[in-house]
Amino acid sequence: MAGLIALVAAAAFAGAAFYVGFAEQPARLALDDQALLKQWKPSYARGFTMQASLAVISAILGFIASWQLHDWRWAVAAAVILANWPYTLVVMLPTNKRIDAWPIETASSESRALIVRWGKMHALRTALGVAATAGFLILASTA
Repeated sequence: MAGLIALVAAAAFAGAAFYVGFAEQPARLALDDQALLKQWKPSYARGFTMQASLAVISAILGFIASWQLHDWRWAVAAAVILANWPYTLVVMLPTNKRIDAWPIETASSESRALIVRWGKMHALRTALGVAATAGFLILASTA
């Protein structure tokens, strides 16, 4: 059961990450600089909380499934979804902080460029989520 819930949480993470890159980011980039920055700030804060929680839940349950089933491959998929944490904290956090600290009234092409860069970095989070989901799905279908 832990493995199936890990799969569901990873799929929810991947779906949310895909939505951000496919729908939300292109839509926000159509806004003017101030509206873009104003939209990004609360969206990022809410998205971070949701996706961080899903990654941790999926990873913990994947590690539990690995232990219960005596199958190290579940731990690999769990590590893939959990890799979003160090990637976000080490690679993305400096950009996130710069964008979040930017005063909305001084939004410019520079703040827009940071948000474009953020979107490109976010694509790796999507890839990690999809990879973990695929791994859990393959394992669940063979268990």
